[in-house]
Amino acid sequence: MTEYRDYLDFMYSVLDVHNKGSLVLSEATELVADIGLSSLEVMEFVEKIEDRFDISIPLNILPDVYTLGDFARKLHELDA
Repeated sequence: MTEYRDYLDFMYSVLDVHNKGSLVLSEATELVADIGLSSLEVMEFVEKIEDRFDISIPLNILPDVYTLGDFARKLHELDA
């Protein structure tokens, strides 16, 4: 089972490209409001996570995901 922290660390590394160093990424960082990801970028981000952790992320969880911490918790729950 993948640990919560593993998901967060991977998300930080992927999002660093979009972040351009202007924001310290944390569990409270919001994907859209803080980083400014478009809907297409969010879907590409989801795909990278699916590929890295060999999981399928149901799209119906995305409306409840605002922060990186929310997303890591949902992924951890899916993996449990």
